[in-house]
Amino acid sequence: MSLIDTVRPEARLAPMSGIEAVANYGRDRAGLIPLWSGEGDMPTPAFISDAAARGLANGETFYTWQAGIPELRQAISRYHKRHFGMEFGANEFIVTVGGMQAITMALQVTAGAGDEAVYLAPAWPNFAGAAGIAGIKPVPVLLDMTDNGWSCDIEKIAAAITPRSKAIFVNTPSNPTGWTADRETLQAILELARRHDLWIIADEIYALFHYGGSRAASFMDIMVAEDKILFVNTFSKNWAMTGWRIGWLKTHPSLSRTFENLVQYSSSGVAQFMQRGGIAALDEGDAFIASQVERAQQARDIVCKILGETGKVRFSVPPGAFYLFFSVDGMKNAEAAAFDIVDKVAVGVAPGTAFSAGGEGFLRLCFHRRLDQIEEASHRLATWINAQ
Repeated sequence: MSLIDTVRPEARLAPMSGIEAVANYGRDRAGLIPLWSGEGDMPTPAFISDAAARGLANGETFYTWQAGIPELRQAISRYHKRHFGMEFGANEFIVTVGGMQAITMALQVTAGAGDEAVYLAPAWPNFAGAAGIAGIKPVPVLLDMTDNGWSCDIEKIAAAITPRSKAIFVNTPSNPTGWTADRETLQAILELARRHDLWIIADEIYALFHYGGSRAASFMDIMVAEDKILFVNTFSKNWAMTGWRIGWLKTHPSLSRTFENLVQYSSSGVAQFMQRGGIAALDEGDAFIASQVERAQQARDIVCKILGETGKVRFSVPPGAFYLFFSVDGMKNAEAAAFDIVDKVAVGVAPGTAFSAGGEGFLRLCFHRRLDQIEEASHRLATWINAQ
């Protein structure tokens, strides 16, 4: 028996990310335009980095509040007041090591080994991966792609619920499809969760990356205080802070102590000087977000136009997030295609198979980059597509 055979199966069998596989293959290629990862190309703006640097210079390098420093939690509360019109107490927020820790803790609170968690697919792979490692069975419910875009069939969610179901994970606007739930769909999901006494884990990190002239609809618009909803969020997307690994979780105040304990036994909190950067992002970053959303919409329109003109691509113009999820006529294997695109036209995209059930036959690209790069990458992809 080898050493690996003695490792807990849930950990041993955790799959390698299909996104990472392509990125590792192509990241050192000269001239390659990387559109495989879910991040923009801009570094964190100076007003955020400078605030963190001041905290570091002031010696904020010691253990700190498990739930996050009060000033940051208050800033998160102000952010929700501005963008969601909701009055939440600072004690309803837990600062986390990125959105991923928020999701992991949400799973730890709502489900355990032998339980099930329903999620909408195609989906960012980390939720299903984290659930599987915890011994929780992730149960995909496929979104439907129609001529009018991606849609969610509530009856499919209802059919996936079993006596072992404990939670429904809802990511809207969605990575990778861009599907964005309207208020009526969220209301139907909430009523279903109430009826079956299920938790909702709401991943609304792209709520402000919405191209309808306002933020996307949120469970916050329809919930009552006692609803079983946990909101996971991150500084990564809105404020160009992917590498900082800082996020937050919104919970009912009665659960704050529970989540603080989970922080204690996992990360023991986020560095205080980094939290200073988070305060600056929240309080001073609205104009930066608006400029990023405007640029992303322009980039979306460029890539959709150029790929659409090939006549060989099927996609739905995404109303939210910053990804295009598309299929190509004649493409038989998305994984092989992603590697071939690296080799032939030096563009990095992710295979749809990396995004769980329903991703077969698709590719995903992130268009949150400089417009000249998006235009060049789109033309290169069109060359590859036309050669198929």
